[in-house]
Amino acid sequence: MNENEIKDNRGFAALMRLIRPKQWIKNMFIFVPLFFGGALFHTDALLAGLIAFFAYSFAASSIYCFNDIHDVEADRRHSVKCHRPIASGAVSIRQAYALMFLMLILSMGVCSLLDSWETMGIIAFYWVMNLCYCAKLKQYAIIDVCIVAFGFVLRLLAGGVATHIILSKWIVLMTFLITLFMSFAKRRDDVLRMEKTGEAPRKNTSRYNLTFINQAITITASVTLVCYIMYTVSPEVIENFHTEYLYLTSVFVLVGLLRYIQIAVVDQKSGDPTKIILRDRITQFIVLAWLLSFLFLIYIE
Repeated sequence: MNENEIKDNRGFAALMRLIRPKQWIKNMFIFVPLFFGGALFHTDALLAGLIAFFAYSFAASSIYCFNDIHDVEADRRHSVKCHRPIASGAVSIRQAYALMFLMLILSMGVCSLLDSWETMGIIAFYWVMNLCYCAKLKQYAIIDVCIVAFGFVLRLLAGGVATHIILSKWIVLMTFLITLFMSFAKRRDDVLRMEKTGEAPRKNTSRYNLTFINQAITITASVTLVCYIMYTVSPEVIENFHTEYLYLTSVFVLVGLLRYIQIAVVDQKSGDPTKIILRDRITQFIVLAWLLSFLFLIYIE
């Protein structure tokens, strides 16, 4: 491999890091309506979900580009974020803008395959909302985590609209609450870094402290668990799935929440939820156990 080929490979790798394909795991929320709607094995619905997944993923990658463009100066001063493609100089701002709009065009192009203006409208709203978030709104404490959580609700709605599945109010509430819980846990990592270095990683970090964050994590985790239990025992869910035993899966939800709190409070490693899901074997086992038990109860039992 000659020198030019090596440079091209490094440039391609930097561009891939800029669009963060590992973060696409967040867009798995698009498949939640299929799972809870009992349509996971319906070919047409699954295909529509896959199309919506890639459309949403490309839109999210477009936002990641804009975020790194907007935060480039702050990233260069950050001990970890200074290695991001733009901050490190591996990708120019001009290249990042080109990639940003390419990802947006790909998103709309893929979404057009669904022939669903509603899905396209949800993704477009997500894109605009996150532009505002990156440019200004993430500077405001509490508002920032609420926008992040609402972004996951939009993923849920996109999946429901694309697959023509009506969403339960409990699913929408649980999605907002569980992602709000994880967002507060992530902010806890920022607060710890601020206390160690004396410098706030984000402009709004000074509006958080450990006491507030710990209480917020406890409240959101508790309400999430209660909401999930209410979902499993609600008459419409029992009637829909023809089983009264879904409440048993609450055990895995409780253990999963406790494990995440342990990672945040004891291990102090809640800064990247995606890494936790991809690397923590205990979390993966809990999620798998919940998934299999739920599948058994609604598809087999």
